[in-house]
Amino acid sequence: MFLLNGKPLSPDVAFTTPDGTQYPANWLRLATPEERAAIGITEVPDPAPYDQRFYWGPGLPKDHGQLVDQWNDQTRDTANSLLQPSDWMVIREADNGAEVPLEVKEYRQAIRQRCGIKLDAIEATTTTDELAAYITGPDYPNWGTPTPVDDTIAIPADAVASGGAV
Repeated sequence: MFLLNGKPLSPDVAFTTPDGTQYPANWLRLATPEERAAIGITEVPDPAPYDQRFYWGPGLPKDHGQLVDQWNDQTRDTANSLLQPSDWMVIREADNGAEVPLEVKEYRQAIRQRCGIKLDAIEATTTTDELAAYITGPDYPNWGTPTPVDDTIAIPADAVASGGAV
């Protein structure tokens, strides 16, 4: 990264020095280190990368408690979105007694169990670093391989035979 008077310069953007001299967009790429140094441009390493979901900057973690709340909410939202396609079946069962297929019940239970495991793991973290390691690790994004509700389960055969009344 190039700096002029402590301010970053982009390699392909024209710039003006404090004395008013203007330089074209390609000047930084074409200039030698000596030419850059002569007008006060220094080159420093790029800042270390960091995950903005967990840190304000390199080595500057966000508040762990707030992040725990945020990731708990996100986990519940994800579980809800996985359950939502089969919600109508549960409502139909409560409404008129049409039983929810066993595989759908098992799928829904598996999602709820996985959600609980993830929430417990999030709550068990004590630092932002631990939380970030869990969320970005292999366990958090893995909801297992339960079979989602597909079209063959969504409309029972007896409903089709009865003219669509469910």
